[in-house]
Amino acid sequence: MLTLTDKAQDVLQRLMADAKNPLTGLRIAAISGGCAGLQYKLALVAGPEEGDHVVETGAITLYVVPDNAEMLIGTEIDFAESLEGSGFTFTNPNAASMCSCGKSFAA
Repeated sequence: MLTLTDKAQDVLQRLMADAKNPLTGLRIAAISGGCAGLQYKLALVAGPEEGDHVVETGAITLYVVPDNAEMLIGTEIDFAESLEGSGFTFTNPNAASMCSCGKSFAA
C-alpha cells in the first residue's frame, strides 16, 4: 500500500526515539491545501485513530486516514536533504499533477 525508503525509516526512528512521549507510528493524510489542491499531512502519534488503516512498513507503522487510503495507495515516502533544506518527499502514482515543490498534488 504505502512504502518508506530506508532513509525515511531511519529519520522517523530517530525522531520517535527522541520524543518525550512514547510513539508507535506515523499517521498520514491528504488534506486540502497547497498550490495543487491537496497536501500531505504527517504526524508521529501514539497510536491509530478509529478507522485508520494500519500498514507495517519495516520498523515503522503507518496509520492511513480512511478517507485518503485510495489516493495514497502506492505512495513512496522518502527523506531528501539538499541545499534548499530537508524534508519528506512523496512519489504518488495516483497524483494527476504535482506542484513544483513536490509538497502538494491534485488527485
